[in-house]
Amino acid sequence: MRGLTDETALVTGAGSGIGRASACRFAEEGANVVVADIDEEGGRETVGRIRDAGGDAAFVRVDVSDTESVQHMVEVAVETYGSLDIAHNNAGILTDFVETTGVSEADWDRLIDVNLKGTWACMKAELPVMEEQGRGAIVNTASESGLVGIPGLSSYTASKHGVVGLTKSVALEYASRGIRVNAVAPGPTRTNIQSGVLGTGDTSLVGWLRTAVRSVRLVVRTLRSPFDTAAMRETPMGRIADPEEIAGVVAFLCSSDASYITGHTVPVDGGQAAD
Repeated sequence: MRGLTDETALVTGAGSGIGRASACRFAEEGANVVVADIDEEGGRETVGRIRDAGGDAAFVRVDVSDTESVQHMVEVAVETYGSLDIAHNNAGILTDFVETTGVSEADWDRLIDVNLKGTWACMKAELPVMEEQGRGAIVNTASESGLVGIPGLSSYTASKHGVVGLTKSVALEYASRGIRVNAVAPGPTRTNIQSGVLGTGDTSLVGWLRTAVRSVRLVVRTLRSPFDTAAMRETPMGRIADPEEIAGVVAFLCSSDASYITGHTVPVDGGQAAD
């Protein structure tokens, strides 16, 4: 892979899951990484992993639903490393399965604020820096839910469809200015965001107990739900993804190997969108 050495990469939601895997992959490819998350403990753990592996990383706390917090995040990235070349806008939240009429206004607002407004806020802060540099690559995390409808996840699905549309529009606006904007659409992935459905993969006693509790909660929710939650787990490839598999696609889209790709959402879903 070409084009990441000595670049500055910013990753939101980098305290766990896909964001952590993406931050670590950028560091492996030679980038300096700004690890951003609302979870300070998780974010600093990611920084520690990168540094332990010989990379360079710095942590900044961010609430992507707060535009001032996002602007501060970008300023820290530029002040720390002198540029902003790559951004993976990954932070997001997932709701429980519930029929549309059962979604509270507060839950709707919170999910849209983080998943959709948060992605917009990040790009709004990142794009002027990249435009001044004359170059940049952005990857937004959408979802398989941004490509198809999933009953019981109407608010999440709406937010991720919004991310897909936003990615296309911004890509067209900045295509002639040296900035590429794409998205990835992960399917079922072993991350904290889906821990209530998939488990975390943590093999410690505490992790096992947490997974057991989440599994019981999932069974209860499934029994109460009119929706088929198996769609969150089953893929034509017969397994769920590891976060590193999503991170590899993100890193490719940010590299010079993808220099003629912009405005696209790449499914990384084990074939679900094709099924």
